[in-house]
Amino acid sequence: MSLVVAFSGHNGAVIAGDLREILMQGPDAETAGFEQELYSGQIVNDTDLGKRAAERGIALQVRDDKCKVSEQDGILVGEVSESDGATVRIRRLFVSCGTYAIIDITEGKMVLQKTGKGSSFVVLGNEVTKRIAHDVIQEEWKNGTFADAVRIIIGIMTSAASCTASVSRAYTILQTRRRADLDTSTIMNFEKGSRDQEGGR
Repeated sequence: MSLVVAFSGHNGAVIAGDLREILMQGPDAETAGFEQELYSGQIVNDTDLGKRAAERGIALQVRDDKCKVSEQDGILVGEVSESDGATVRIRRLFVSCGTYAIIDITEGKMVLQKTGKGSSFVVLGNEVTKRIAHDVIQEEWKNGTFADAVRIIIGIMTSAASCTASVSRAYTILQTRRRADLDTSTIMNFEKGSRDQEGGR
């Protein structure tokens, strides 16, 4: 699980996601300990990431090309995943102007977890990335403009990349000014990849 951050404003919505995917193979106990170190912020850079994995006997595959955000018909979508043994849970965020929804997908079963309306920041991530995001939002957000929200999200992505190896330095960021209806049917029938877009830095 890495980092997706969104803002649902009355006049616009924006979403950003890092591009890192980390695959681990090794003893269960060592992998669990390594994940705890990584997701709590103890492993800051890629050098330490490789070093700690080797010390624990874990084989790593790290790629920085996994796009986690997309846009479809005025709805911005972000997705993060986490695995627990053979079980993979996907958390998917839908954002449009003034509204958002979150669903969890486990073994093909979808559960609507949360919906919200009004101007809101929403953060999906691990322990350290969520902490970084919430600290930046609390310090910087003063009920400002949509441009301020975009600036804050860029700041979150940059800060997270400098503090933890669990996210990439590059990220994708998408915006929309369209107001779409996040009804249950739209959310549950969303097909990933139908209109993915990549960009950002």
